[in-house]
Amino acid sequence: MRPAFLTSLLGHTEQRFRRPRLASGTFLALLACLLPATGLAQSPVDDQAERDQQSLGNSAPFMNQSAMGIGINALHLPRASKTGNDDLDTSDNLLGTMGGLRTWLYKYGITFDMEDVEELWGNTSGGAPSTMDAHSGKGSGPSYDAITAPTLTVDLEKLIGLKGGIFTISGLQTRGRSITQDHLANYNPVSSYEADRSTRLFELWYRQLFFNGKLGIRIGQQNLESEFMLTEYGGLFLNSNFGWPMAPSVNLYSGGPSWPLSSPALRVRYHLTHAWTLLAAVADDNPPGSRYNAFNIQNGGNAADPTNQVTHDGSGTRFNTGTGALLIGELHYTLNRQPEDLSDATKDPGLPGIYKLGGFYDTANFPDYRYNTHDQLMGKNGGSPRWDRGNWMVYGVIDQMVWRPSYKSDRSLGLFARATGNGGDRNLVSFAADAGLNLKAPFLSRPNDTFGIGRSSSGWRQYNRNAGNLIPGNENHLEVTYQAEVQPWLVIQPDFQEIWNPMGGKVDPRYPSPRRRIGNETVLGLHTSVTF
Repeated sequence: MRPAFLTSLLGHTEQRFRRPRLASGTFLALLACLLPATGLAQSPVDDQAERDQQSLGNSAPFMNQSAMGIGINALHLPRASKTGNDDLDTSDNLLGTMGGLRTWLYKYGITFDMEDVEELWGNTSGGAPSTMDAHSGKGSGPSYDAITAPTLTVDLEKLIGLKGGIFTISGLQTRGRSITQDHLANYNPVSSYEADRSTRLFELWYRQLFFNGKLGIRIGQQNLESEFMLTEYGGLFLNSNFGWPMAPSVNLYSGGPSWPLSSPALRVRYHLTHAWTLLAAVADDNPPGSRYNAFNIQNGGNAADPTNQVTHDGSGTRFNTGTGALLIGELHYTLNRQPEDLSDATKDPGLPGIYKLGGFYDTANFPDYRYNTHDQLMGKNGGSPRWDRGNWMVYGVIDQMVWRPSYKSDRSLGLFARATGNGGDRNLVSFAADAGLNLKAPFLSRPNDTFGIGRSSSGWRQYNRNAGNLIPGNENHLEVTYQAEVQPWLVIQPDFQEIWNPMGGKVDPRYPSPRRRIGNETVLGLHTSVTF
């Protein structure tokens, strides 16, 4: 999700754009030699990620996917919610079988799920009201946001005998206000669920498996955030930076095809070996078709609400294909892949981990934050930015379990880390990193609870140096959260966040003279999720 305070962002790094050149074949061969082989024998093709992939991704970590604080789809950790047979288990649905309707539909391969998320946030110190807030006389205070997300999935093998075919359609109804937009001044919205108010189509796609599940192809309106740049352990945290990272959220138009937006796309997943998986996609880079990114919004756009994500596509049915193309790819290495049910294992399969290396290239034109159309420094001479062709980013992700008492224990400790890097001449954020740890089942009597601590930082600079402004540094963020499964269908998550040096030390708009930086922010939140 893109940050809510794009209206205030304007900066970049010193580095000029250079397209990276990677000796991919040599690098992958070397990496394969360095990493240990997995020792767990099972079927040569594991389709769990395809079969269990939910429509909504890490930016909106709905609890039927991550109630244990980690993406169980990829690491195959123990779970106690779904049965291993072909019967429909509705124990984690508030409405159960809905009077037998769900069970009847399931016989024909049709499943219906609906998630409702409610959040209450407040900042106890720091922050700065937005321009709209200042004009309306509002100050800091509590904020409420919520979302209802229905999803309909059709298994075409059960319905018409087409093996490996899945059709999915989902929608979003978002409401409330963003505390980040109204009361804070951050790169990162404190909640991934903050979104502009709308009722809209979210995703509409068809997926087909080939070669006994070895190859999966998905085509249609898609949210790439649900699969790319994903940190499984990071799905526990609520701050948006732990979902779709800060760099693409700020640098791409409209944040790219990330929650709550989606684009027409073609996605391919190919299992190279038992341990190696290739994931790639091509999508329209700009879901609503608006040519506004951080710089353009600063110099125009929707004056009433310049950060609105749905100004140009409020219904989600524009299906834009008229802007640039986003080409993205990842290579996954799975260490010690776990069986579906560890209770059936006869020996310890080892501590699971996932290592990802990826990158993207956007073919669109982007405004240069250093030079104007006369090749002069904009910070000193002003003018209109020149336009540069293309944009790129590379990234790496690590998710690794580092401890558990035994392989059949509910308790475990996992670590994650992620870093992104890209050219700085056309991007506000050229480097960002986040990391954290998750302790699952901190209390043995509560095996599905998770405690987590996460840290992230990002930075930008050069425009302000040229203009003689205060030079921004890094915004640093700490989140401490506890996810409690009250019922299989109800999750409650209290959350604490501390933001140091908001927006890298930007000047507080309420105190332009003498200039005063925005104060460090302390934010408390309560998140609830109900699966109907």
